[in-house]
Amino acid sequence: MFTDESLETVGTESSWRRSLQSVQESRSCQTRPLHTAEAIVQAGHYSDSGTQTDAQDSSGEYHEASGDHPGLKEFLDGVEEMIIKELIKNSRSHAFDGFEVNWVDHNETVSCIHRLQHPDAQSRGLQVTSLSWSCTGSVIACAFGRVDDGDWSTERCCVCTWNLDRRGLDPKRPDLVIDVPSAVMCLAFHPQRPSLIAGGLYSGEVVVWDTSRTQDSILAQTGMSADTHREPVYQVQWVPGSRRGEMDMLSAGSGGRVLQWRVDGVEGRLVLASGFALVRQQVPMINTISKARGGSSIGITALALSPWDPDSFLVGSEGGLVLKCAFSSQTVAAAPPDGESVTLRAPAQFCFSPSSGPVHSVHCSPFHRNLFVSGGTDGLAHLHSLLQPEPLLSLRVCDSSYVFVVRWSPTRPLVFAAATGQGLVQIFDLGRRSLRAATTIDQEAGGKPVYCLEFNPRQPHLLAAGNADGTINIWQLSADLTEQGPRESAQLEQLANEVAD
Repeated sequence: MFTDESLETVGTESSWRRSLQSVQESRSCQTRPLHTAEAIVQAGHYSDSGTQTDAQDSSGEYHEASGDHPGLKEFLDGVEEMIIKELIKNSRSHAFDGFEVNWVDHNETVSCIHRLQHPDAQSRGLQVTSLSWSCTGSVIACAFGRVDDGDWSTERCCVCTWNLDRRGLDPKRPDLVIDVPSAVMCLAFHPQRPSLIAGGLYSGEVVVWDTSRTQDSILAQTGMSADTHREPVYQVQWVPGSRRGEMDMLSAGSGGRVLQWRVDGVEGRLVLASGFALVRQQVPMINTISKARGGSSIGITALALSPWDPDSFLVGSEGGLVLKCAFSSQTVAAAPPDGESVTLRAPAQFCFSPSSGPVHSVHCSPFHRNLFVSGGTDGLAHLHSLLQPEPLLSLRVCDSSYVFVVRWSPTRPLVFAAATGQGLVQIFDLGRRSLRAATTIDQEAGGKPVYCLEFNPRQPHLLAAGNADGTINIWQLSADLTEQGPRESAQLEQLANEVAD
């Protein structure tokens, strides 16, 4: 039914291939001939020169000096046993353990690298009342107010900032000027947010400014309420808040109150979280202090936080007292209620030997948990231990003036600085075992007082001093004042273990 069959092949020629080949044409192009030329240049004259020292004898042979030294061999034989004995004794000695030879010659000069001024504040006779470095160490904030005479409560004052790392820094033109309706007595930069500055005013208000704002720089303030200080605020500090990661404000004033504020940036106000009141009858007095003054409040002029114990803080008072206090105290203060929204507590735990006048400054050592230094109107810097009432050491800073501020060096355990009412900054080095200052810095302010002094925490070779003439000097310290020496911490420990006479 089905069979295979072969058929012939059928082919068809392509018409398009032949047609394309018929229309193809060749074209070519070429540029005009290019003319080239070669040239060679060579100096016409040259000269060689060389030099060589005379040939030296490199045999390395030792030539004994001419001449005879009679008795030399006998002398060496005689002292050999004694020298070997001393060498063995030295090898077993520990007298120089930890000693490191420093072959570098340090520069002992102290130089002023910036002299900052605000012409408007100077023209009105305002004084620099407080200084604070930002957490980055680049910006310094300066408070202008009054410490002597004048109407402190109504005179318009200001807060100024300079960024010292800014290119083209103008020392007579602040980067930022914040107008304040009352004298600013103290400042404190936020320890983590470089745009926040807290300030205490003569009117009793506490304010937090945000320098990153272009319009209204006030982030929060206490306002005039029942919780506000009734007297000037002389110290503000940032402290850890009740919520993790948050920082509260701590303020202290001459009314005897230490108040802790929570920052409410949404509502633009500072909310009182807790408070303390220093009442004379609740202070653990020592025998030399009379209790006759009853329940009068103790005016606070200085406050210092312990970097070692978050529960402890120190206060200095108008009456010359220095008190150790505790945040955890639950004792109700004997102060009569004055409309506060919280119950005030009595924080005083220990009283140190009083000074003869107001204590202007207290600062805790960053290198030893039990040491702090204080200064005031007696012209002395007192080195204290938290373990005993009497000071370990009292150094004369000035003869006929006050000590307005004392600050411990952030890098040298044995060094602290003190500012005086004579326009001088005295830097003491306890390692020298001398009662005299190691360095004296003249502020060149016409003998006017130095009211504030701050080391730069990030750049410890920088020291800022604020003067009564409205100027701020930025000093660059030498290596001798900033680099820790060998066994310096051990010397400080030895000093702290001494017992006062």
